[in-house]
Amino acid sequence: MKLLSVNLGRLRPNPFGTWDVTGIDKRPVAGPVAVCVPGPDSADAGLVGDRIGDPRHHGGPDKAVYAYAREDLDTWQETLGRPLADGAFGENLTTLGVDVNGALIGERWRVGATVVLEVSCPRIPCGTFQGWLGREGWVKEFTRAAVPGAYLRVVEPGEIAAGDPVEVVHRPDHDATIALTFRALTNEPELLPRLLAADALPEEAKERARRRVGAAG
Repeated sequence: MKLLSVNLGRLRPNPFGTWDVTGIDKRPVAGPVAVCVPGPDSADAGLVGDRIGDPRHHGGPDKAVYAYAREDLDTWQETLGRPLADGAFGENLTTLGVDVNGALIGERWRVGATVVLEVSCPRIPCGTFQGWLGREGWVKEFTRAAVPGAYLRVVEPGEIAAGDPVEVVHRPDHDATIALTFRALTNEPELLPRLLAADALPEEAKERARRRVGAAG
């Protein structure tokens, strides 16, 4: 398991969403990249040099870093009929051999020598993502596939670079994977109560699960 690339975003005009600019245009960089812990009220990115256009839905402690598997990009290449470079989905980390969507909420990865990241929540697609790919109906198509990739918290900062090994160093004792959490938050709300076992889930998602349990009760 390793990083194929580390991708940083530059701001560009955003004609697709509610924010004037977007940082979805992320591209591989050479050499090491510093990884930091965003402040508690910050919309900053976890990778130094990365840029965020929509601070409401990206960045900050719970969404500091976004990872997507190269294997899933390869599958989408066949579906879309065009090549997808590392970073094409706006991911900071393009991985190889990592079960990103099977990762558990709260699972921890050691990346390189010093950095530890914690799986936080799935990526929810938006109009900017659809516009960036230029594919009508993309949000629904991506949602049906339920391979969203994972947002990560920064537990231990340091430096990472393409080629660094990725090691799972902790797996919590529950079954709330990224894929299951995504399904619960999108098309299958009946799954929401299962998310309450995942203490590391962001508070907003846990509150949705609590409301579901309350309504059922």
